[in-house]
Amino acid sequence: MELELEPLNLPSDNERPSCVIAGPCSAETEEQVMTTAKQLAAKGCHIFRAGIWKPRTKPGGFEGNGEKALPWMQEIKKETGMLTATEVATPEHVELALKYGIDILWIGARTTANPFAIQAVADSLKGVDIPVLVKNPVSPDLELWIGGLERINRAGVKRLGAIHRGFSSADKKIYRNLPMWQIPIELHRRIPNLPLICDPSHIGGRRDLIAPLCQQAMDLGFDGLIVESHCNPDEAWSDAKQQVTPGVLDYILSLLVIRDEHYTTEGIRQLRSQIDEIDNELMDLLAKRMRVCREIGVYKKEHNMTVLQANRYNEILEKRGAQGSLIGMSPESVARIFEEIHNESVRQQLEIVNQK
Repeated sequence: MELELEPLNLPSDNERPSCVIAGPCSAETEEQVMTTAKQLAAKGCHIFRAGIWKPRTKPGGFEGNGEKALPWMQEIKKETGMLTATEVATPEHVELALKYGIDILWIGARTTANPFAIQAVADSLKGVDIPVLVKNPVSPDLELWIGGLERINRAGVKRLGAIHRGFSSADKKIYRNLPMWQIPIELHRRIPNLPLICDPSHIGGRRDLIAPLCQQAMDLGFDGLIVESHCNPDEAWSDAKQQVTPGVLDYILSLLVIRDEHYTTEGIRQLRSQIDEIDNELMDLLAKRMRVCREIGVYKKEHNMTVLQANRYNEILEKRGAQGSLIGMSPESVARIFEEIHNESVRQQLEIVNQK
């Protein structure tokens, strides 16, 4: 996948992630945003974010102040020197944000999920040179995410980045939105020069999860963070539980360990060589397993048996999951691996059974 990209060229602190965007979920009052911005600026933050328009799941909640809040952002830039960022979801939002000098735009998860909506935003950005960050869609759909990025890029926007904010799920356990790190990792593999920014506030949904999520993002090589920070989080008009004070955010950032992505020693090379050998052995074993599965497919065809044997499938998942737990692996991860192996086994057996 190739996009025509240029560097974002956003200000950074060399001792921290290359890009930190911080500010409240919503621009509630002029006093609230100015107080928060000054506190963040004092802690070394260079980019202030605030929601001007807030797409709420249900009507009746605070949906932002709209254009009324944009002069507040202008004043923040004037008094603190910080760049300003906000979410846009319609061409009208884009027009107003540009009119009031917003420096960075981002496109939210609900907008990315709708090709019609993101195309309308893309059309309104033609001829505009401004950094645009595209959040992942609410569903775990990498192609939809890439499609949104492509639409914005084809409009001529070259300073482009992606924000990982997690994925909605009915099965919520710890996180508000499931991280599913493998999806942004695959995005990076396919578009390696696209900056990746993590949104731990929306992934975690709780302020106590922000620090570990920030560190995990850094460990995975993310380029920056966008974090919700409020001068008085408990009184916030939206998403109060996932916001932290500027002081707490500064403390979280000060503890981050930023690892060198490119530094490679002979020791790590040797270990990677071992991994390659083991992977080759795994492929040989999978080939042997599939050969046996095809023999089973021939037997099932000769004896007019169904390909899918539910009891056997459940037995495999339960047994391998339990074995995984014994060797220090997540039973759920092991079960997912064997689900994929079983799916491929079923596919090959179906080919044999349906041969004429």
